[in-house]
Amino acid sequence: MASSSSNQATIATIEIRIYALATSTVSITENSVVRRRRRPVVSKPERPLWVTLLIIFSKNLVLLLVILGLVQMIKNLALKSANASRGLVLDFERRIAEIESFLEVQEEFVNMKITREVNQRFEKLSEMLERKVSLDEIRMIAKDIVEKEIQRHVVDGLGRVDYALSSGGAMVVRHSEPFIIRRVIRDNGFVEIRPSKTIIPEAITLEHVAKAVAYDRSSAPKNCRVYGWHQGYDADITVEMGKMFLLAEFSYDLNKSNAQTFNVLDLVGSGLVDTVRFDFTSNHGNTDYTCIYRLRVHGHEPTSVLMTQS
Repeated sequence: MASSSSNQATIATIEIRIYALATSTVSITENSVVRRRRRPVVSKPERPLWVTLLIIFSKNLVLLLVILGLVQMIKNLALKSANASRGLVLDFERRIAEIESFLEVQEEFVNMKITREVNQRFEKLSEMLERKVSLDEIRMIAKDIVEKEIQRHVVDGLGRVDYALSSGGAMVVRHSEPFIIRRVIRDNGFVEIRPSKTIIPEAITLEHVAKAVAYDRSSAPKNCRVYGWHQGYDADITVEMGKMFLLAEFSYDLNKSNAQTFNVLDLVGSGLVDTVRFDFTSNHGNTDYTCIYRLRVHGHEPTSVLMTQS
């Protein structure tokens, strides 16, 4: 009995201690909560009214500037588009005018060729009239002359045979250095060409790119000289200056047609030529290179008697 009562007293003591510990824990928790709740709240200082107004004004100003920039950009794009369209129309009209001018020149040239051919055959027609040739035969002869001249004009645009055409057998035999496919890398130089056949030269045509399709034509040759001589079957392509004779000396004019023809000097006479040298001493301002787009050599083939004498 004594031990039982002592055990109960011990248990009661433990329960009292546990209760006291729980009570102290709850009080500590409540105190910490109260302390947290009692922490003073720091409030942000209010901005002055003028600062708020200034911020609002700045934001609206930036937004307005962005809108104005977008409007100006759209306006510039619209103006550029309109200017480009206007430029295309003007360029198209200019090209049409140049084509019309070129066709007028070619038409005049054809008329001159036809007139010269008709005059050359006038005596023959007169003889045929004296022999009482029928009118139908005269018409057939005249028609044949006109068709031949028109066909010659359509083939090359000038109505003259080009003996310097590579597809016809002509070739470049010598040139100044450096040289890159029709381009001499300086403002002076030369090119020597072997025509497709031995001819009696009549004219030289120098052609550059048309101004309608080129932004810069300063690389065109300006002051030029063309020499010719008969090389024959000599394997040595070098030739003494005394053997060469001047065919033509001219200046290429950028304000005229892109294909300009220059007649051979009258002093040349009926000299035979199988080699042509094109010299240029200047161009139209390009300091890096000079372009030779096309050089044509016109003339006629000599008779067999003249070839035998040569």
